[in-house]
Amino acid sequence: MDAAAGSGPRPAVPAPASAPPSPGAVSGRFLARATLLSAALSMAAAVLGLGRDQALAHLFGAGAETDAFLVAWTVPEMASTLLIEDGMAFVLVPAFSLALARRGRGTPGPDPVRALVAASLPRLCLALAGAAALLVLGAPLLVAFLAPGLSDPSLAVACTRLTATCVLSFGLAGYCSAALRAHRSYLAPGAIYIAYNAVIIATMVVLAARWGVRAAALGVALGGCAMALAQAPSLWRRLARRPGGSGVPRAAGADRDGGPGVTQVGVTQAAGADRDGGPGVTRAAGADRDGGPGVTQAAGAERDGGRAFTVGLVCAVLLFAVGRQSQVLIERYFASGLPAGAISHLNYAQKVAQLPMSLAMMVCVVTFPVVARAIAEGDVRRARDRVERDLTLMACLVLLGTSVVVACAPGIVHLLFQRGAFTAGDTAATAAVMRVYALGLLGHTLVGALVRSYFSTGRASWYPPAVMGIGVVATIGLSAWAVGPWGARGIAGANAAGISLTALLLLLGLGPQSVPVRIPRVAGALARPVAAAVGATAAGLAGAGPADGPAASTAAGCACASVVFLALAWLLNAAGVRSLPFPVPHSVRSPLTRKLRHGR
Repeated sequence: MDAAAGSGPRPAVPAPASAPPSPGAVSGRFLARATLLSAALSMAAAVLGLGRDQALAHLFGAGAETDAFLVAWTVPEMASTLLIEDGMAFVLVPAFSLALARRGRGTPGPDPVRALVAASLPRLCLALAGAAALLVLGAPLLVAFLAPGLSDPSLAVACTRLTATCVLSFGLAGYCSAALRAHRSYLAPGAIYIAYNAVIIATMVVLAARWGVRAAALGVALGGCAMALAQAPSLWRRLARRPGGSGVPRAAGADRDGGPGVTQVGVTQAAGADRDGGPGVTRAAGADRDGGPGVTQAAGAERDGGRAFTVGLVCAVLLFAVGRQSQVLIERYFASGLPAGAISHLNYAQKVAQLPMSLAMMVCVVTFPVVARAIAEGDVRRARDRVERDLTLMACLVLLGTSVVVACAPGIVHLLFQRGAFTAGDTAATAAVMRVYALGLLGHTLVGALVRSYFSTGRASWYPPAVMGIGVVATIGLSAWAVGPWGARGIAGANAAGISLTALLLLLGLGPQSVPVRIPRVAGALARPVAAAVGATAAGLAGAGPADGPAASTAAGCACASVVFLALAWLLNAAGVRSLPFPVPHSVRSPLTRKLRHGR
């Protein structure tokens, strides 16, 4: 039974099955199409990313020159985590979701979305420009801190001064991306890394002979500008629309520019919604229909339009993101004392091994605005169910990729990189590191998914940065212990152990202050794809071993691992896979550019 928002007689509340949807509700069909679109764009970006790494390996190999560039590349890697993938999204997606929810209820006064932009964007630009200038000036000190073992740091300093400019461009790109995803527009945000990698590749090809590895650093700087420019027109169109007219259904959510997934959910009131507490209002005071715990109005965010954008929240998000990205800093710090090329081997291994994680994270990228919107409307039960489904589905996707990476690592590295200045010795070293890295892919994926449950409420939560700090300390200690006997493989193993510990602590810490996920249920669901991955890895190793040549070995190992994983997942019913063949074709059979029905 729904809880009353106040005293006095109330009209009868219809049964849940017949009640109108909340303004932020989305259908499974919409999410399937949006996820398919995001995954397709992510794969295109990943292919270009591999092309970028292949060009870097072909032109410069794996030695002192590439080590210097990769030290400078630490800046854009950190900036992408803080300003695009995690930090900016954790702060701004809930903030824009809250503003859209207030706009959908017809809150008196200025348009909440435009007010949020006016209050946040100028200050953000000023802060980012100042940070970029400081990094340019302090490049020598930064290089000395990141990689004290480099024999000649001058090249790394020159590259760092070029890549430091991406702090401003990545910040603008992340702001646009968060705002567009809150509007449930995924086309432009999904294309930013395509533009980024294409510009880097073009710059390296044109200027490598004249500038050396500095051409790659210049490509990073220009690519960051391309990321912001790719999204600015789409965001401007949404902000320029009048609030009263922006929410017109327009053929069930079709965007004017033909982009799929660009629905204006929440800009208008759902059909039948009553501003005075009628049947269309989502559960007054956030009471759950089944009386379940934790269904209070998440952080009371709707009461105050600025509450989701507080100093405490920004600090908590930044601390977590810095802690997560610091694993790369730890790797390069310890690897700088190893023979030349160790940093490059770690980098190439990481870039390839994380492809399955990047694909799995597309599920979370699409559904995070949905979770944040449900929280803003007080419907924590809908948010909880969404998070639980996402965790198991993402685990299945990343563990399938993990099995393939472990089984086929030598063949994959040989096919991708062994040409030009990249030698057979580099292939063997990179493949050995990549197999160790892969052991931490599930931990990386779960951390990326679980932390959204803490920050989707729009409140500062200090538990994620605290447990991320524990993971970082574990990584440092294990790296210091393992780098001596095992070199780069020991560093990769410390990375996997530290992030897995963080993921476990984040799962155990979920409760009423975040999205109240049912931990025993999630743990049981995760055990099934883990068991399937163990069997699939063994089958992939057995299949790849007898094959002759890298192409045949990779194909055989990939086929064996995939078939066994899918068979075991079916037997164990991992992530409800037995039910997938029926709804999936129905969900994705329409072309991506058809009109999307987002409410049900």
